[in-house]
Amino acid sequence: MRNLVVRLMLALGLLGGAMSQPVRAQQAVGDEPKKYQLGGITVSGARNLDPNTLISLSGLRVGDDINIPGEEIGKSIRKLWGQGLLGDVSVTIARIEGNKIYLDYNVKERPRLSKFTFSGIRKGQTEDLTKKIALIRGKVVTDALLNNTRTQVRKFFVNKGYLDAKVNVVQVADSSLANSVALRIDVDKGSKVRIHDIAIEGNKAFSDRKLKGKLKKTKERKPYKILTAGKFQRSEYEEDKKKLIEFYNAEGYRDAAIVSDTLIRDDQGLALRIKVDEGPKYFFRHITWTGNYLYDDKTLANVLGIKPGSPYSKEVLDKRMNYNPTGQDISSLYLNDGYLFFTIDPVETKVDGDSIDIEMRISEGVQAHIKDINISGNTKTSDHVLRRTLRTLPGDKFNRELLIRSQREIATLGYFDPEKIGINPIPNQADGTVDINYTVVEKPSDQVTLSGGWGGYAGFIGTVGLVFNNFSLRKAGNFRNWTPVPAGDGQRVALNVQANGVQYQAYSLSFTEPWLGGRRPNSFSFSLNHSVQRAGAALDAASDQFIKVNSATVGLGRQLRVPDDYFTLSNSLSYSQYQTQNYIAIAGATTGTFNNITLNTTLVRNSIDNPTYTRRGSSLSLSLNLTPPYSLLNNNHTSNEWIEFHKWMFDASWFTPIVGKLVLNTRAHFGYLSTYNSNRAVGPFERFKMGGAGLGYNGGGNFLVGADYIGLRGYDDPGQTFAIPTAQANQAGGIAFNKYVLEMRYPVSLNPAATVYVLAFAEAGNSVDAYTNYNPYKLYRSAGVGARIFMSAFGLLGFDYGHGFDSVIPSVPNAGTRDPNHFHFIIGQQIR
Repeated sequence: MRNLVVRLMLALGLLGGAMSQPVRAQQAVGDEPKKYQLGGITVSGARNLDPNTLISLSGLRVGDDINIPGEEIGKSIRKLWGQGLLGDVSVTIARIEGNKIYLDYNVKERPRLSKFTFSGIRKGQTEDLTKKIALIRGKVVTDALLNNTRTQVRKFFVNKGYLDAKVNVVQVADSSLANSVALRIDVDKGSKVRIHDIAIEGNKAFSDRKLKGKLKKTKERKPYKILTAGKFQRSEYEEDKKKLIEFYNAEGYRDAAIVSDTLIRDDQGLALRIKVDEGPKYFFRHITWTGNYLYDDKTLANVLGIKPGSPYSKEVLDKRMNYNPTGQDISSLYLNDGYLFFTIDPVETKVDGDSIDIEMRISEGVQAHIKDINISGNTKTSDHVLRRTLRTLPGDKFNRELLIRSQREIATLGYFDPEKIGINPIPNQADGTVDINYTVVEKPSDQVTLSGGWGGYAGFIGTVGLVFNNFSLRKAGNFRNWTPVPAGDGQRVALNVQANGVQYQAYSLSFTEPWLGGRRPNSFSFSLNHSVQRAGAALDAASDQFIKVNSATVGLGRQLRVPDDYFTLSNSLSYSQYQTQNYIAIAGATTGTFNNITLNTTLVRNSIDNPTYTRRGSSLSLSLNLTPPYSLLNNNHTSNEWIEFHKWMFDASWFTPIVGKLVLNTRAHFGYLSTYNSNRAVGPFERFKMGGAGLGYNGGGNFLVGADYIGLRGYDDPGQTFAIPTAQANQAGGIAFNKYVLEMRYPVSLNPAATVYVLAFAEAGNSVDAYTNYNPYKLYRSAGVGARIFMSAFGLLGFDYGHGFDSVIPSVPNAGTRDPNHFHFIIGQQIR
């Protein structure tokens, strides 16, 4: 019997040794393998792991036939060991009853993580690494976890230029918890290793400087390159090598290649040696067309726009075939006419010296029609709000241009993340149809304003505002929809209150329905405003110096189809009443009641792609405000009791992408105010006041005294000592203005929760109080930098630092010297 036990243990021991895991038996079962039926499995030693789960992971089931000795037990141990949860596994034969055998798996669990700490690095790096390695308390500490932690930490520092970084992960038993360990991650960063020299060999067509500029992420560190890190990252370097070859290919060097590249470690850091083989420069020669029936060769050649003798470039060829950002391409020609199944394949048919012949093989296919439109992701906004903006409708021919336009229309709603609007056409060539799937991601669109500001003359001004940009009046009757307000139908409700005790108060309410009736994009809006400002020594309700403004406006707007559907025409009728008493801020209208009935007509063409951070497109606006011509109807009418004027304003803004996300915004603004009767002077209301951030009289609000405030950064707000121009020292304002702006913008974050971009600007403008003083070349110039932050909950916040280059005569004697540098704060608006 003893001999049998020894042989069985030896057999199982050899099997376990082959698996590098201990296997022990306590009962002999015979010399030769014998088949048993597995009668039961038990697990001992498990503390945190579920025994039933371990039995399931072993792969053995009660009732299975196994051989003793045999491979079945060894396989089960390998499966358990492969999970990485156990530090030791052994199998014991608990008992044998006839042909049934009962096994017991004795396991030792791996320790679990209780905590981890870093040594040798700064607190900020510790916080970054904690997020990156994502170690979770209670996780089983496996070899894979230790190796991954070590690799991730070292990679983190290598990417920051610490190529010699060393990481050691030490397990420390934690006596406070059973079977737990704490990890101490020791880091020795070493010194930063930078690229001090990049040498390029073999280049004749382009200079070293030109080629180094194509390595966007791999730069050499020089004393004069303050902003260049000089880091070497293998993945980014490989991408840079591809970009270098792409540059050569785009310039006609089709065969260009990097022959070798060597990274040399020396006392100064890293030296990079790149050897290129440019090869010959190739040119387009003959371009022929086959398979085209809808358009002749001449039409397609004109659209392609590649002339014989042009440098051969696959990149240019691909753009002209599939996507040309500066004009039409071949694919658009077909896809905009429904030919979704169109394909074009350029084939090099002959290479003769440095000339290449191309044959454009076209398969036009059949026209596809839209079958179904599917929308997903709009958890808050109703489907009809999205569908009514789409330019792609079931039954229409497929049109790629209208597909892109639909994407733009969804983005301009302002309810969805513009960076995550997805369009996925699903073609079905069998029946010539296509389904279009739109996916959107909702973003917060309502805004809450709780702010305070110093308004100079008015002092501290507090603001409470609510703007619901996706309101639903239809759902307001059901209390369950008030969460906190009924939403989803695209209506806009705005409430705003500003106050500084009894000295200054303003209240406003507005409502906009963008689709009146729900069938056409005809908008309806109305607004109510009330404001009061008091001055004088006794700032209380009985003050003898005040102005009160009450106004109401109702408007209708519609989208036009001619010249194109980027145009909208809106008309509004407003009534304003100004009640003033001894109010010196309005020249010529110190005491009395003044009434203003105005018809406004505004024609707008807006083709921008994204209202939050615009990359391309333009916005043009022509506005005309008319009052009844009282002086023409009554020659004796000379009082300002009923205000008379006609006012014209033109605003233009163009957005042009420069490189990547860098965008140039150019703007021009003009305004003109006059009366119907040349014998009647322009009144004190509705004038133009220029300077500062465009927030109104000393920051007090641009609706208070019936004036248009035009921002000009780098100069004082209107009404201050150095306001421009000096002729407006009496604060009456101008009757004409012009302004020009150049602004470079670059995004820091395009996250819809907080879109941030920085800018640099140069602008110039002027406002005059008499037509005889108008000189389009007499401008006040400024330049500076700034930033814009758009948060869905608070709207637009802006910060600008501007320097005004031109002198301004003070409005009061002995006022001192003007500070040419100004810091401006903007909230809820763009500077006009």
